[in-house]
Amino acid sequence: MDDRSDADAPGLAALDERGRRALESLAVSGPSPEAPTAFDVRSSLTGSLIGSLPRQTAADVAAAAARARTAQREWAATPMPRRSRILKAFHDLVLAERRALLDLVQWESGKARADAFEEVADVAMTARYYANTAARHLADRRRRGLVPALTRTVEHRQPKGVVGVIAPWNYPLTLAASDALAALAAGNAVILKPDSQTPHTALAVRSLLVRAGLDHRLFQVVTGKGAELGPPLVEACDCLMFTGSSATGAQVASQAGARLVAASAELGGKNPLIVCQDADLGRAVPGALKACFSNSGQLCVSVERVYVHERVWDRFVPAFARAAGKLRVARTMDWEADMGPLIDPGHLAKVDAHVCDALGKGARLLAGGHAVAQACPAGYAPTILAGVTEDMDVFAEETFGPVVAVYPVSGEDEAVRLANATAYGLNASVWTRDARRGVRIAKRIHAGTVNVNEGYAAAWASLDAPMGGMKASGLGRRHGAEGILKYTEAQTIAVQRLVNLQAPRGMGQETWARALVSYLEVLRRLPGFDR
Repeated sequence: MDDRSDADAPGLAALDERGRRALESLAVSGPSPEAPTAFDVRSSLTGSLIGSLPRQTAADVAAAAARARTAQREWAATPMPRRSRILKAFHDLVLAERRALLDLVQWESGKARADAFEEVADVAMTARYYANTAARHLADRRRRGLVPALTRTVEHRQPKGVVGVIAPWNYPLTLAASDALAALAAGNAVILKPDSQTPHTALAVRSLLVRAGLDHRLFQVVTGKGAELGPPLVEACDCLMFTGSSATGAQVASQAGARLVAASAELGGKNPLIVCQDADLGRAVPGALKACFSNSGQLCVSVERVYVHERVWDRFVPAFARAAGKLRVARTMDWEADMGPLIDPGHLAKVDAHVCDALGKGARLLAGGHAVAQACPAGYAPTILAGVTEDMDVFAEETFGPVVAVYPVSGEDEAVRLANATAYGLNASVWTRDARRGVRIAKRIHAGTVNVNEGYAAAWASLDAPMGGMKASGLGRRHGAEGILKYTEAQTIAVQRLVNLQAPRGMGQETWARALVSYLEVLRRLPGFDR
């Protein structure tokens, strides 16, 4: 249902027209299942209908997997330079079509243009990174053999086969493309299940990959409800990458584990930010603002807890609250908005419920705390709470919205203890003028990524380093060598020369055992063989 009024209809109609032109420019088309029923996709920005897509079934997933397996065998034999050329061509297309991609991402998800641009830049960078490094990551590696000069042992990497990717709505371009690019570079086929609220962006990724030269069977998109398509996708694939909530991630991993299929997952977070007493507040305030409110707080690595040294509390917190109050929340495809609306009114209700629960139990409101009418249908003001206690929902539960709680701390030890007092461990941020202190604190925090004097982008965009969560925040890693090797099987091939590894004819087993012991004692004394 379209929520627009007569007053704002002309402006929203212009946004809808830009969205439709983006679909046309990107040549977006839906899948064609055998027995489709349709579901509607509406814009989180304007509330209007984007289009209707097939509500696919388990049979459609199985058919996609069969097509993918046929194509994957040929793709696995494709030389790496050919794979790299396709990823580079995709990189070029993403940048060439960036305006259409920005419009589509905004139209479908509602986010601000600067947040959409982060997705475009991230996908282009990831494509370039794996195009340039996949050959190195996947190269055969000589390993030390049992007998020097007589045992030649090599580690090979073979693709898993068909990789299933289940992507959420909050980063519909990044999370549809980035994990898939690594899997494709490793020689796999990919079946992507995007969230039913943002499927057109995923279909745009498929269109650009096909334009870049990829066989259409190697990257297929299945559309419909996650509860209906997730289980058959896990049953059909040889490896799974899931991004979403910790609760759903546990279910997916359990199903994959029952099949002995590898699963990797980036899950929820309740990420902390620590402001040390020597922090440069001129950097820390805008840095915390971005860490907390990027993508309207709908970001797994965004900050929801801020621990401020008591000696800078009276300077940092008022400045942080004033800056949050100046952020502009609006629905637009231009660059001036700091935040867009939340994904839908249902999610707004959850975010507001966390705030109301906290305020009802005694928390103090320092900024925000209300819906923003001009960002309909689901705009919410950036919100800062103080006095949050353990009996409040916002204390430990992931809000996944533009809501952050601030807490005073007496020093480094208390800040680290409180930062670690959570079931999650995805991302963290430390602000200090002393980089060595920052690294020392970072090493004590139980999180997969920790940024010093940055919120999240420094670690996320360091694509050569692994990214992922500890504890309830995930399994495995994306990015870097781990991000591509997880889509492969390690195979060891050992060639034995001249002698067999068994007792020679005429030698008893006990004599052979003594000879082996003597051999091991010699190896222990040789340089390099004690490692």
